[in-house]
Amino acid sequence: MSKIKLLLLKVAIFVLKLIYSVIKLFPTKNKITLISRQSNTPSIDFDMISKEIKKRYSNYEVIVLAKTLDNKIKYIFHMFRQMYHIATSKVVILDSYCIVISVLKHKSKLKVIQIWHAVGSMKKFGYAMLDKKEGSDSKLAEIMRMHKNYDYILISSMNFIKDYEEGFHCNKNQVLEIPLPRVDLWLDKKYINKKRKEILKKNPELKHKKNILYCGTFRKNTTNSIEHIRKLVDCIDFKKYNLMYKPHPLSKLKVDDNRIIQNFSNTYEALMVADYVICDYSSIIYEVGLFKLPIYLYAYDWDEYKTQRELNFDIEKEVPTLFTKDPKKIIDAIENNDFDYKAYQKFVDKNIHVPKGGCLNKLMELLDELL
Repeated sequence: MSKIKLLLLKVAIFVLKLIYSVIKLFPTKNKITLISRQSNTPSIDFDMISKEIKKRYSNYEVIVLAKTLDNKIKYIFHMFRQMYHIATSKVVILDSYCIVISVLKHKSKLKVIQIWHAVGSMKKFGYAMLDKKEGSDSKLAEIMRMHKNYDYILISSMNFIKDYEEGFHCNKNQVLEIPLPRVDLWLDKKYINKKRKEILKKNPELKHKKNILYCGTFRKNTTNSIEHIRKLVDCIDFKKYNLMYKPHPLSKLKVDDNRIIQNFSNTYEALMVADYVICDYSSIIYEVGLFKLPIYLYAYDWDEYKTQRELNFDIEKEVPTLFTKDPKKIIDAIENNDFDYKAYQKFVDKNIHVPKGGCLNKLMELLDELL
């Protein structure tokens, strides 16, 4: 980033600090604010958290602020709204980096909980990716005080503690082993069966064949992705299988093929009716294990991808399933039911530690201590 842009950014932050110093004069209320820039609608986790807070703390107001950075001008105005609610809240819960939380100085009694947005850890992020191709500029990260001002950071398993210490530049005492609330849902058979029936009712074409879900990770460069998806499509016997496709939430990649079912609002909706999952380098691999589904890794661009984005472990060797560039091998494995369920369950159990009483309840216990 140029020196002029960095200087302008410093000036903008200084102005925010001046405005915030006035906003902080508003009294703190019985309020908990949830902030995300992952999507423009509240996530499943935020829905669960806000409903549970309203149920347990009837005298508390819950504010949910979900907005992406798609329109930066609109987001600037949205930041003023964030500032007001942060200044008047007792607790703020985040699932992603929040500019105004990190760059501003808050009231001493404010508590900030970072739940992050992924179950498990796979790719290096934050400080671990500074000055790398898909990471942030170190000077920008310093000015933006990236991932500062968190009191607590939640993690699905202490197995990932080194990844979090490196990515967030946090200390071990800040990190609590509490998986995301949605893990409770994926372990609730009644909920899954109910949702499955609802989805099948809306999509009756999924009832009569086995359903394969392909959900690839986010790629900045999607030039070759369509070609490789088509290679996968060519290997599928559509008389026996439906192919469902759900791209990463940040991806706009669509495949022009009317045999592919692409009308799902989110990946989890598709998972509920899937019989097999094909993925690649996404942390969804942990959640698929909670659904007890066989998963296969279609690593068509692995040689290129691993030079651009560093992973926290050797996915090729440590995930107990087929890892291949050849889509035919994946379909053959599906045909032959070639999947080690016990080995995969062991892998999931190591990386998601569900607390007694459930994940959401454990998070509420933390709130009990803070309120």
